[in-house]
Amino acid sequence: MTRATWMASSWNRDDSTEIRRSGGRGHRAGRGLGRAYALLLASRGAKVVVNDIGSSLTGDGMDPSPAHRVVAEIRAAGGDAVACVESVATAAGGQAIIQTALEHYGRIDVLIHNAGTVRRASLKEMSYQDFDSVIDVHLRGAFHVVRPAFPLMCAAHYGRIVLTSSIGGLYGNHGVANYAAAKAGLVGLSNAVALEGAPEGVLCNVIVPAAVTRMAEGLDISAYPPMGPELVAPVVGLLAHESCPVTGEMLVALAGRVATAVVAESPGVHRPSWTIEDVAEHLGDIRDLADPQVFPVVPDGHGEHIRYSFEMAARSSGLRHA
Repeated sequence: MTRATWMASSWNRDDSTEIRRSGGRGHRAGRGLGRAYALLLASRGAKVVVNDIGSSLTGDGMDPSPAHRVVAEIRAAGGDAVACVESVATAAGGQAIIQTALEHYGRIDVLIHNAGTVRRASLKEMSYQDFDSVIDVHLRGAFHVVRPAFPLMCAAHYGRIVLTSSIGGLYGNHGVANYAAAKAGLVGLSNAVALEGAPEGVLCNVIVPAAVTRMAEGLDISAYPPMGPELVAPVVGLLAHESCPVTGEMLVALAGRVATAVVAESPGVHRPSWTIEDVAEHLGDIRDLADPQVFPVVPDGHGEHIRYSFEMAARSSGLRHA
């Protein structure tokens, strides 16, 4: 893939599945989902920067071998890849990762941020260190690579950015308040990138993946349907593709099911004034999602949301004065 984060990678404008541009980068691409993304994109012609510091699931330690093994696999299959073992948890590390793509391939067309760690603890027991450590890799790590890559993509009037959230970020989960907060934050970051990137030809979307990887260690997966990383990689491949038709969206990929996830609101209830008792009385109507309202991020979900509420207020006022 030569228009991607894989540090850069891109597909042709035709419907072929070969990626012809240079500079793709993948964070945490030495294992699990990242490895599957790297191998797939490289098989389609992407030039890939494989980034993985080789830490444990908790983010401890460092082992460069996973990144180098994936590079060896790609090269053995006739592809083009280099390894980078800098950490996304620091601004300097993020800059170094992007610089690796520029030094080797001269550009960055696609950025896929997949780096993550897990430090499990109940909210009652979670330390500030455990919270900060997970935020540093997932959320700050995304900013550390998006920030240096984004101006380059805007200058080239082309870019594909894929950030990674989680069902734990959308719906929460037990024992991972740090992870849930980071993954929810990535949705907000992606929305902002999509809005600012749209006029520049830079698309940004979120993948919400679930796959059996080493993060599933200790779980009973005997009753799970097939959930390999290979069921997620093609979805990421489309989001990284030059023909990707969407931006500011979330795609879910779990056990072979691919779906879109959205932020939705009920139509709501308008009153010129509210009391606590009024809210309680109307709560059923307030929560009625029979006709959900969705405001697409791009071109102006923020503005559409405000206009919808203003128009409801105007209609309500007009009815009162009729």
